Amino acid sequence: MNFDWSWTLTWEIMPRLLWATANTLLAAGAGYAIALVGGLIFALAQRAAFGPIRWAVREFVEFIRSTPLVLQIFFVFYVAPQFGIQLSPWTSGLLAIGLHYSAYLSEVYRGGLEAVPRGQWEACRAINMSARDTYFRIIIPQALVPAVPGMGNYLVGILKDTPMLSVIGVMELMHAANSIGSEHYRYLEPFTLVGLIFFLISLPTAGLVKLLERRLRLGLGL
Repeated sequence: MNFDWSWTLTWEIMPRLLWATANTLLAAGAGYAIALVGGLIFALAQRAAFGPIRWAVREFVEFIRSTPLVLQIFFVFYVAPQFGIQLSPWTSGLLAIGLHYSAYLSEVYRGGLEAVPRGQWEACRAINMSARDTYFRIIIPQALVPAVPGMGNYLVGILKDTPMLSVIGVMELMHAANSIGSEHYRYLEPFTLVGLIFFLISLPTAGLVKLLERRLRLGLGL
């Protein structure tokens, strides 16, 4: 089988793919930052003392987890304007992908919080520590250790899901590869390079997550 690889085309399209890679990393980083904060808010809200809040947040999280990300992207970009919410493709994409992964990370946080020994909670109550100090000074630092592997998996996952943003015109890697392929009537080089770029990003990211987990364990003496 002759793959007929063109090095001339490879060097010609590389600058465009590198520019699209920067956009992909920006989308993944911003979306993950939203997910980290949103997931923690959802996780804590599901532990609220007021029952209706717990129920509403739990059902919302389940709804988000049960519907496809691409549908949520379409909804934010195409349906939200009918309710007076007009967002750019970038903003719509980041909001949708951040909200989607917030739901998943909330479950990771919840598992980490439940892994903290009950004695830690009881000790905080015994010394009348406020709920804010209990969570942010005592509980959450310990909950992060078992949560980091799951958080790392979703970081890689959000990176690999950024191509879905191309459906609303966000110029990330897959969008750039499709454009290049249609311009040159060649798809072997752009799609192969995109796969290689994703691999070269995902592999070090997974290694950094493992390193962070070890450092957290050492820092907490676990």
